[in-house]
Amino acid sequence: MSDVAVWQQPVMGETLPRAALALPGLETLGLLTRGRVAPPPVSYLTGMNLVEVGPGTARFDMPVTGWLAGPYGRPYLGVLAILADGPLGCAIHTVLPAGQGYTTTELSLSLVRPVPTEGTLVATARVIYAGRSTALSDAEVTTDDGRLIAHCTTRCSVFPAPPAAEPLGEHPVRDVSLPADAPFRLPVRGLVVPDEVWATRSGLEVLGAHASGELAPPPIGELLGLGPVAAADGATTFTLPAHGWLAQPLGLVEGGITACLADSAMSASVQTTVADGRAYAPVDLRVNFLRPVMPDGRTLTATAEVVHRSRSMAYTRADVVNADGKVVATASGTALYR
Repeated sequence: MSDVAVWQQPVMGETLPRAALALPGLETLGLLTRGRVAPPPVSYLTGMNLVEVGPGTARFDMPVTGWLAGPYGRPYLGVLAILADGPLGCAIHTVLPAGQGYTTTELSLSLVRPVPTEGTLVATARVIYAGRSTALSDAEVTTDDGRLIAHCTTRCSVFPAPPAAEPLGEHPVRDVSLPADAPFRLPVRGLVVPDEVWATRSGLEVLGAHASGELAPPPIGELLGLGPVAAADGATTFTLPAHGWLAQPLGLVEGGITACLADSAMSASVQTTVADGRAYAPVDLRVNFLRPVMPDGRTLTATAEVVHRSRSMAYTRADVVNADGKVVATASGTALYR
């Protein structure tokens, strides 16, 4: 395995040609399900995959690999946002007429039970409402044996897609299965912080050790390239290069990745308030998307803070800004102390 970080290696996958938006939405997505276009880079990175679409519905799955683990050994709640954002948007896309596009403006997740550390997650979405300028959908994230993990909702803005300069052209059916050297299939890198470290250091001390490089990044940091650069009591700053592996079928950074960055910073801000020997558990995540993010390699920065805390819970918020200093998303969430 190369010493180069996973996210710095040559990108795999394809994005949909602009001319595909001239088709009705269900036909556009059929290019993916019928093997005429390869999955997007974010699928090769994480293993999330479009399994099935129908009128007003979409289903994705994603293996829970060791790459998704955070410093405690479990995936962040934000990992579910990576998976859920796909079917939530695709379900809406299936009901759009030819020449219409969409963008996610809101995403909300409510956790029912902890994110598992193995197996496969399945996210199934359906359209609730589709109007001329707004559409709503919801989804359930379950284990492969049907246990509910989270309920998710989204709001999308619908708009006329700009015309393509080139016609769609031929896209013959081919084998577009995710290969053995896709990043999510590679041997896992990164450090799950040992129990003895948590028992002797506060959450702020552990996060400071991550920010300084004393502790290696957890697997999710090695996979995506995200990590802390500053930490204080109740506040953190995380960064993420908007690299090409994060692109979804339309060529933008997947909204669930932006949500995961915000959630990582918010979860870490709660971590900084946790004394040694204690832990916390996320409850929900809400994100408003203000601007699209291009996979241009420039840095996204999430600044998070705990705005309220009690003996049993913490409420957090975060802003995600692009390299030009413009806010691309705002987020909030709740966690319980244990």
